[in-house]
Amino acid sequence: MTVDVDQYFREEFTRRDWQTVEEGTVRMAVVGLGGFARNRALPAIRDGDFTELSVLVSGSPDKAASLADEFNAETVLDYESFTDGDATDEYDAVYVATPPAYHAEYAVAAAEFGKHVLCEKPLAADSESGERMVAACDDAGVILMTAYRLRTEPALRRMREAVRDGVIGEPVQIQSGFTSKVLEDVGPNTWRLDPEIAGGGALIDLGVYPLNTSRFLLGTEPVAVQAETYSSGPPFDRVDEHASFLVTFPSGVTAACAASFDAQRDNFLRVLGTDGLILLREPFSGTVAQEIVIERGDARTQYTGAAIDEVREEFDYFAHCVLAGTVCETDGEAGCTDLRIVDAAYEAAETGERVSLDLDYSRT
Repeated sequence: MTVDVDQYFREEFTRRDWQTVEEGTVRMAVVGLGGFARNRALPAIRDGDFTELSVLVSGSPDKAASLADEFNAETVLDYESFTDGDATDEYDAVYVATPPAYHAEYAVAAAEFGKHVLCEKPLAADSESGERMVAACDDAGVILMTAYRLRTEPALRRMREAVRDGVIGEPVQIQSGFTSKVLEDVGPNTWRLDPEIAGGGALIDLGVYPLNTSRFLLGTEPVAVQAETYSSGPPFDRVDEHASFLVTFPSGVTAACAASFDAQRDNFLRVLGTDGLILLREPFSGTVAQEIVIERGDARTQYTGAAIDEVREEFDYFAHCVLAGTVCETDGEAGCTDLRIVDAAYEAAETGERVSLDLDYSRT
């Protein structure tokens, strides 16, 4: 089989294969103003082709006033005012950036107001809350998108195309990991170490990245999961400090995934096939440098392109789905499926047994 590997690295590399409309604006309300929302989401909304910031929702509206000035938001609300329905005529959609345990409250409220919802990952702290969010948005006829920003990043989309085109033959195994030093970024009192708020530890917070990406690349759902978790002690004694899990897909392909709150910072994605492999370095950190490597036999091709703001891509993709009325690839059900797999992984880690999964294999 002769493969033109270079076709994935030409000027179309950064193309938005999902875009069908050229204009329109979705006014966004941002609920929760933590570090990621302030540093990544607000600039992405401001700079987006289809988005405009109109409302900020914070527990400290006075502190949020400076952000409103910086990003030209006309209205600042506290959480109670938001759930009471204040200023609903000033926004079309909501970005929920609170800790996971509070996602459902604000997403359901937004749906009841007839507003579309983009919600940070994981979709919720538990699958039951995620299912409630999906049901509320379905009943209201609004879009619910899980904020898997990597799915709109061009390098991963080109990687999926190469896998599906058979560039590496038939996929055999995915190897992926996402590790960090969480205490270097936040203190020991962070909500990420509170299982009631976070839903768990490294597995649910970081492990969903390689999990969801594996599902995205293969376009199918796993049939079983095995897992191990470990914590060395305080301050990680209530959550999993380290996690590794293996998901098995119907074809027999496996995805070996690792996550850690206290290890050398690293993240990678490698797909091994019968005739080659594809490697993407630093896919999950949010600063992807568009580096992708394809090997077939003795041939090796490496491409590094201009950096793309994947958060801006994510917001534009969400707004595009709203404007065009198209189906969202990363919908709420996709986020719920990950939560069901995470639940099964925690069960597997606790019991030491392989846990079977009964999921909808028609979803991608």
